[in-house]
Amino acid sequence: DIAILTGGTVISEDLGIKLENVKLADLGKAKKILIEKENTTIVEGAGKKNDIQGRCSQIRAQIEETTSDYDREKLQERLAKLAGGVAVIRVGGSTEVEVKERKDRVDDALHATRAAVEEGIVPGGGVALARASLILGKLKADNDDQRFGIEIVRKAVQTPLRQISENAGEDGAVIAGKTLENDEYSYGFDAQSGVFKDLVKAGIIDPTKVVRTALQDAASVSGLLITTEAMVAERPEKKSAPMPGGGGMGGMGGMDGMDF
Repeated sequence: DIAILTGGTVISEDLGIKLENVKLADLGKAKKILIEKENTTIVEGAGKKNDIQGRCSQIRAQIEETTSDYDREKLQERLAKLAGGVAVIRVGGSTEVEVKERKDRVDDALHATRAAVEEGIVPGGGVALARASLILGKLKADNDDQRFGIEIVRKAVQTPLRQISENAGEDGAVIAGKTLENDEYSYGFDAQSGVFKDLVKAGIIDPTKVVRTALQDAASVSGLLITTEAMVAERPEKKSAPMPGGGGMGGMGGMDGMDF
């Protein structure tokens, strides 16, 4: 794959090519190569487009033929690396602080985009989780413990929407109620503009993977706390009681007639 991408020759004794016989012309080229601990990124390899497309077609054929899930996953990873391009984003600014802040935003956007590509997107603003509460309300429990658990989760998934609304100066319960009354899946409250709208069209979205993992992690931590008898937490600071107010000073003997 690397040889095709860079226009080089695979150096292998199986192909009759020994390392000591390699010439400079056998090596591939790239504009830039970034080598990290676990990743190597090749930017603008010198490989021919037709050769790369042919290699991609070959890998696709292998994906269709394989019966191993592991092999299929690895082949798909190779295909993605060959077929996908590499973009270099240059972040600038007037000060070092501004550059760092912008770089952090770009990093957040990249991670969110990758997560969205993996599992898709859902309406943001806590709406997706809030609408999940409607489905939870239809679940049938086999016993009281399950019923209590379902009710706890049902209320919990509405909390993000309520909190976002309250942070915007609105009544969280009212906003949640109006949102869930509307049957349109992407309908929700835009906290910035203060109006209800189609959140997906407005660009207010969350990667499904982020929402899912947040819910799963919260459930995991909650389950751990339920099954343990103790937890580690910060000790609350003891605030000292305010000093009592001082009474009026009595007259000082022998100091009559002095002005203060």
